[in-house]
Amino acid sequence: MTPTSRSGSGRRSIATLICGALAAGGLAAAGVTALEPGAASASSHREAPLISGQPQFDNTDLYAFVSPDKPDTTTIVANWIPLQEPAGGPNFYTFAEDAEYDIRIDQDGDAQEDLIFRYTFKTKTKNDKSFLYNTGVVESLDDEELNITQTYDIELIKLKNRRAVSKTQLADDVRVAPSNVGKASMPDYKKLRDEAVYETASGVTTFAGQADDPFFLDLRVFDLLYGGDLSEVGRDTLKQYNVNSIALQVPSEAVIESHKQPIVGIWSTTQRKGADGQFHQVSRLGMPLVNEVVNPIKDKDTFNASSPVDDAQFLKNVTEPELPKLIEAIYKIPAPDEPRNDLVDVFLKGVEGLNQPPHVTPSEMLRLNTSIEPTKEPKRLGVLDGDNQGFPNGRRLTDDVIDIALQVVEGELLGAKNDLGDAVDENDKKFGKSFPYVGLPTAGSRGKTVEGNTTDNVRSALDGGVGAAGSGTDTTLIASSAAAGAGGVLIIGTGLFWWRRRRHDRAYY
Repeated sequence: MTPTSRSGSGRRSIATLICGALAAGGLAAAGVTALEPGAASASSHREAPLISGQPQFDNTDLYAFVSPDKPDTTTIVANWIPLQEPAGGPNFYTFAEDAEYDIRIDQDGDAQEDLIFRYTFKTKTKNDKSFLYNTGVVESLDDEELNITQTYDIELIKLKNRRAVSKTQLADDVRVAPSNVGKASMPDYKKLRDEAVYETASGVTTFAGQADDPFFLDLRVFDLLYGGDLSEVGRDTLKQYNVNSIALQVPSEAVIESHKQPIVGIWSTTQRKGADGQFHQVSRLGMPLVNEVVNPIKDKDTFNASSPVDDAQFLKNVTEPELPKLIEAIYKIPAPDEPRNDLVDVFLKGVEGLNQPPHVTPSEMLRLNTSIEPTKEPKRLGVLDGDNQGFPNGRRLTDDVIDIALQVVEGELLGAKNDLGDAVDENDKKFGKSFPYVGLPTAGSRGKTVEGNTTDNVRSALDGGVGAAGSGTDTTLIASSAAAGAGGVLIIGTGLFWWRRRRHDRAYY
């Protein structure tokens, strides 16, 4: 690992820090205030009205799994800022500075967070007289040509009865992997990503930066469930889109209650600083698809501002879901009888004997049994296909949650066998075999401007096509410009544009 940060006061092992603080009972550390969610004026891909207009604060997906190459650790991946167009400059994609990005963990199944890993970010601009994200070729994270950079701190908060008992800084000034502007700007992006992986002195490995969106699905489900006749399936809507990822790898013994109770509940939240100077929760994500297709519009913003301990208010959305009724109306597949207690187990309690904690309080979060060893050959349908290391026992990057969720909603666990799905069975990019596992982000430069031509002769290819059929150039305008005399405005303007473009290609993008 490239050392990119000081590790704060996290010199002891992470397990010692956590256990020591919780053993302190109800004694609150001096100066630590209650961590109760504030009222919000507002997770996943644009799934709620208010958060859809705040992409920097919008959780997209959450993953949690026993690390395949380090089975004594648990890896958590939380994503933000959905649907990033790779070439979306000149203002590329940064984490917000006025936000707290949290990974929250319930160790005992009571729907209350016992641990919070909190990420906060700082931004630095080296040359604010330039409009560029990078002013030249970037070869390392500390390259002077990387004009806009971010760093982050990690704080571990231990709680009892939802009140903080201590705070410990695990790391500070860790460098963020930048947006992948393009091959000319960042010829070896993997090197930059590798430099952004950092292991703290307390045994936590961390990463923050841009990544390929690991969620694979056909989002045309919202066009009346795949076109009304299943004609709209099989296209990965999120192909070549990026997200901003936070990845965390922690020794499993540091996050579980005990070896006898190895099941943890995990969810992520975003708090935004308001005009009152306080942070208010505006986004929340645990299980996939809940706030998209389980909660109705009237509950979506409320859900994003709420905590699992208050999830009884959303119970009816799970026991009387809308989706099976829509499928029945459009495809004539009978909806299972209500109330849907089978969905309560999957979405709110965990599967008994697999990932359901003893004395569990029903609440929405991703539940993971950390004692189940990773399989060498993961099955995309997870538990439905006999692979108990997969979804809904946590969520791996390769788990096909759309197909799993559709089949479960249509009564798979009640004996109504079906093979529903969206015909998108894997991600467009391969995942890594080691931390942070997520795929490299798609670069802003994705092919030649003119097919079949190199950068050096793009201009000649275009100029050579003037007046030619199929050249894409308006011959009337060219003729008119030429009649005005050599070096007419249009010709000069076109030449200037392509001079800029070629210089753009060489130096910046």
